[in-house]
Amino acid sequence: MTAPAPGQSPRLVSLDAFRGATIAGMLLVNNPGSWSDVYAPLDHAPWNGWTPTDMIFPFFLWIVGVAMTLSFARRVEQGADRSELFRHVVIRAAVIFGVGIFLVMFPFGLLPEHHFSFAKMRIPGVLQRIGVCYLAAGAIFLRTGWRGQLTWVVWLLVGYWALLVLVPVPGYGAGVLEPAGNLCWWIDSHVLAGHTWSGAPVPGFDPEGLLSTLPAIATMLLGVLAGQVMRRWSGGALTARLLGGGIALLALGALMSLVLPINKNLWTSSYAVFMAGWAMALLAVFHWLIDVRGWSRWAQPWVIYGTNALLMFVSAGVLGRLLYLIKWTGADGQGITLKGYIYKAVFVPLASPVNASLLFALAFVLLHFVFAWFLWRKKWFVKI
Repeated sequence: MTAPAPGQSPRLVSLDAFRGATIAGMLLVNNPGSWSDVYAPLDHAPWNGWTPTDMIFPFFLWIVGVAMTLSFARRVEQGADRSELFRHVVIRAAVIFGVGIFLVMFPFGLLPEHHFSFAKMRIPGVLQRIGVCYLAAGAIFLRTGWRGQLTWVVWLLVGYWALLVLVPVPGYGAGVLEPAGNLCWWIDSHVLAGHTWSGAPVPGFDPEGLLSTLPAIATMLLGVLAGQVMRRWSGGALTARLLGGGIALLALGALMSLVLPINKNLWTSSYAVFMAGWAMALLAVFHWLIDVRGWSRWAQPWVIYGTNALLMFVSAGVLGRLLYLIKWTGADGQGITLKGYIYKAVFVPLASPVNASLLFALAFVLLHFVFAWFLWRKKWFVKI
């Protein structure tokens, strides 16, 4: 196959499938039956290093960047007003950010076990970061070409690296990359005091905090650049370029990690490059299998997931919260959550603790697939 004609951006089933697989992976790792019984690859690395679970969030950002290029570049070539496109970017970013805040607030203190307070509400979050990155990456995309986008990636990653290792933190000095004492922690603990994640490695730190959003923007821009490649090439030539680019980024990220550890919590520059490499390489595999070889039946469940990605994210967040918050008192006087009841009654008798926990997560994924399949059959797609 040859390169597509200028302005042509054929829809790639492989990208939809890759998006859906990422959503399914998120549901799997976020919803074990018990957090005490989880296989190591299905949990985040405690600090430095990485697991397959640490691939999911950067994949989301990278995929959004790819989709941005495939959508906006074609519309610009067709004469769309860039200022109108940017207005769309602002609105979409605000909606994504707002949905993230909605999930933080839900169920708004309406259940006995939920005590909501604006004074203690967490402000950062996954969707909030996606919204901010979409706003920044969209502005850069609409005002630069691929060389400008690459320049932004370099400056964001190098600049963030320099900030982490050169700027002294009061009471700790410069270059501290431990949970307490790093620059991200210091900024979040002061600027977002009382509004950071309660489950963070140390109080005041947030893995989706302010400063670490800079390299996350670079992650999305690396997806934008991959989208440029996907517009220029197709077929086996595209597979080769995606795979080659992915391997190059993996090698570069590994080299960078020798002096700056791969760390999801800090979203280190080495982590951003390394995970973009994985995303590019895996999409190459999806593309070769689905778009080039035509072996697409195996990917249909992932495509179905990917058609309503945001809705699946929100549904999982709402259901997951309700499973914990719907609670009653048992005969022994102990509190029982709906999740705990289902888990112990249905899954614990079936397998060892770690496998029972995995079975619960798989059931959660399957339940959402049924929901996604129903929406897909009805052709109901939530778009923003």
